[in-house]
Amino acid sequence: MIVKSALQSPREIAGYSFEEYKEMVRQFHGSEAPGLLIGGFMVGLALQNLPANTLYDAISETRTCLPDAIQLLTPCTVGNGWLKIVPFGRYALTLYDKTMGSHEGVRIFLDPRKLIHWPEINAWFFKLKNSKEQPRHGLTEEIKEAGDSILRIQSVEVAGQFSVKKHKGKIAVCPECEEAYPVQDGEICLACQGNEVYL
Repeated sequence: MIVKSALQSPREIAGYSFEEYKEMVRQFHGSEAPGLLIGGFMVGLALQNLPANTLYDAISETRTCLPDAIQLLTPCTVGNGWLKIVPFGRYALTLYDKTMGSHEGVRIFLDPRKLIHWPEINAWFFKLKNSKEQPRHGLTEEIKEAGDSILRIQSVEVAGQFSVKKHKGKIAVCPECEEAYPVQDGEICLACQGNEVYL
């Protein structure tokens, strides 16, 4: 796969103006989260580098903000199983062809070496200032100006365990709590096995 350079306008995110995307973020996430704004540029760059009409899945390497950008700008969601979240703590995402045997795709990540020219983004990313010390408007403007120039792109092939969609299989009623659960979890549901969420 040939990786293209950044082609989208720094003020455009996957076909939306920066202001339109910022409003989408505000409505979906509750605030103009910097990670979600940057995530929009990441998704946009990944989409540019996939062949037209590709049926793709997504991987987020963090639980923070980035999955929301993927869900806002692509059909990939946690609910439909097209978005997988792996808890690596790296601000990176991958979109990959789900139909090809090789599962080729593109991985986009926020490149810390490129943040030297963007002091507010650098301070936010490395937690050098607390949120009260960081001027939100200055950070947002810097993100808008930086666009995808702070990102790096890699051509990747996704490992087999991440490219397989897991199915629930047979469903039964748990003899303990009398609720439906996947039989593959055992003779009783996971909650009744001691994995309870509630006190």
